[in-house]
Formats: sequence, structure tokens, C-alpha cells
Amino acid sequence: MMCMNVLSSSAQNISISKQPTLLQQQACVNSLILPKPKSRNFPTPKKQVATPLRVLAIVSEQESRSIFDFNGYVSQKGSLVNKALDEAVLVGSPPARAIQEAMRYSLLAGGKRVRPMLCIAACEAVGGSQAAAVPAACAVEMIHTMSLIHDDLPCMDNDDLRRGRPTNHKAFGEDVAVLAGDSLLAFAFEFMAIATTGVPPVRVLAAVGELAKSIGTEGLVAGQVVDLYYTGKNQNVGLDTLEFIHIHKTAVLLEASVVMGAIIGGGDNGQVERLRIFARKIGLLFQVVDDILDVTKSSEELGKTAGKDLAVDKTTYPKLLGLDKAKEFAVKLKDEAKEQLASFDRDKVAPLAALADYIAYREN
Repeated sequence: MMCMNVLSSSAQNISISKQPTLLQQQACVNSLILPKPKSRNFPTPKKQVATPLRVLAIVSEQESRSIFDFNGYVSQKGSLVNKALDEAVLVGSPPARAIQEAMRYSLLAGGKRVRPMLCIAACEAVGGSQAAAVPAACAVEMIHTMSLIHDDLPCMDNDDLRRGRPTNHKAFGEDVAVLAGDSLLAFAFEFMAIATTGVPPVRVLAAVGELAKSIGTEGLVAGQVVDLYYTGKNQNVGLDTLEFIHIHKTAVLLEASVVMGAIIGGGDNGQVERLRIFARKIGLLFQVVDDILDVTKSSEELGKTAGKDLAVDKTTYPKLLGLDKAKEFAVKLKDEAKEQLASFDRDKVAPLAALADYIAYREN
């Protein structure tokens, strides 16, 4: 009854971006000024296992340098997430053991952990604690890993190499790979719901809804369907269609990572929506750079099959705009994203700004 009263009294006060958001859709979150979770100290893992991220400029490397210790941040947060993932997905007794081993094979295969770091950084940017964001950060990485396992299947992108080693279906078979992806999808929500502590339940619910929306018919699935429809059909794909594919297939999960962190951290509507726009920009940027790397790097450098988009006649930004214009577009997206951080405390959003630079200038 309280939630219904909140809906009638506050729905008129919401002003956010073009797409409806979970904070718009869920009256309780919109209307309540929720207390920020109390700071909790999440233990820093003793062993640093994250691979340092290198920065390579699209146009100029100079602008990515700052006082902020980006490599130290990546090492600390990456190790934290890797340890949490390792402890979350354990190997039990048969028959579950076979699926759990396949889940761990892809989940713990390295990777940049960009999405979990964005989630934690967004939470801290609005005053939340690292500990509060870790379960959501792990959940989004589980979802991302699921999408990679399924994308690599013969019926999808048919890839043999991922993160420098055989794809899941090559290592375990198609049947087990499908089930491993399904299990990661389900466990992501279970883990986030159970492991998140010190956060008002209404905010946890909103974050769960944000993640669910990002992978369904308004998110990953929509992007993959349109991508598969046009791949190899020798049809002209315009910039609007290409942007739709990449916003839904790639950007939406990075957006969810940031928005979940902001919601869990206690951010208000204005903060959440500015960070949403930031995330949408860097999400599209991530894919533009991916397209650029696909035609400028080798398989050894990328850790996955290079030139695959060209081989299957897939439309990409370099193909549509040309390589130089694609690079210019990437820089434009990066700059527009960082503009959204201007109203936040500079020190608190330093990790987000540095991550935007990294996404623009990464080399694999």
C-alpha cells in the first residue's frame, strides 16, 4: 500500500532520459530518499592477479595520463573481483561438477573486468562502498561471460578462440557450453540477490531489474538478433542500424554495470541518469574501438580471432565510416562521455574518467 501511495504522489516529478529507466518504472525508488549504505570494509585480496591494462592512444596518448593511479586501481579492483568470482563459483560433486568446471573455465579465463570495475567505480562515485557493489560487479561479469560463451557457438558467431584459448564449446562441447552459459545467467541473479548486504532492498530490486532488462529483448538479445539478420547477407546497413546493434549488443551491459553501481551506492535520480548517459557513450565507444582493433591487430595481440568481422561480411564502423573517421568518432564519444562527469566530485569520478580513457585507447 505504501508503494502505491508513493506512485501516485511522485510520478509527476521524474525527468530523465529518452528511455524509461528502472528508477522511473519503480515508484518506490523514485519517491524515497533512501539512506546511503553504511561504509563497509571489503578485505583487499593479498594476491594481485589482475593483468595490468595498457593504454594506447587512438589520436594522442598524452591526454590519458593523469595523477590518478589507474594501473594500481585496475590491479586492486581486478584482483578483488577475480577473488570474489573464484569463491562464488565452486566445484562440487557430480553431476553438477561438469557444468561448474565449464562455468569456471570461461569465467576465470582472465579478461579486463571492465564491467565490474565500472560498477564499483560508479558506486563509489555517488558515495557508496566498494563492498556493497562487489556482488553486482560479479553478477554483471557472469552475465558478460555467458554472452561470450553463447556468442562463440557455431549457431551464432562460430568462434574458436576467446581470451587466448579455445572457446567453451571447443573445450567442453556445444551441449555443455550452452548449459554453462545458462547456469551463469541464473546464478548471476541468485548471487546478487543473496550476497548484497548493507543496501536498502528496494535499491537491490531496482539494480536486479536493471540487469535483467539489459539482457532481454530490449538489450543483448535484441542486438544479437539484428546482428545475425544482417551478417553475410550483403545488405547495406546504415549508421542508425549499426548503432542500434552495438548499443543493444555491447553498450547496454556496460550501461547496466554503471547504473547498478549508482543505484546500489545511493545515487539520486539526477546522478543515476548522468552516469547512465556516460555509460551509454562509453558502451558504444567500446564497440567502435573493438571494430577498429579487429582490422588493425592480430589474433595473438587480441586473444581472439582477428579479422572475423570482415570474413563474414559484417558491417563495422571502419567499414562504414573508414578507419580514420571511426577513430575520430571514438574520440568524440569519449569526450562526450566525460562531460557527464563534470558535476561530480573530481576525485570520486577519477576512476570512471580513467576507465573511459582506457576504453578509448586500449589495444586488445
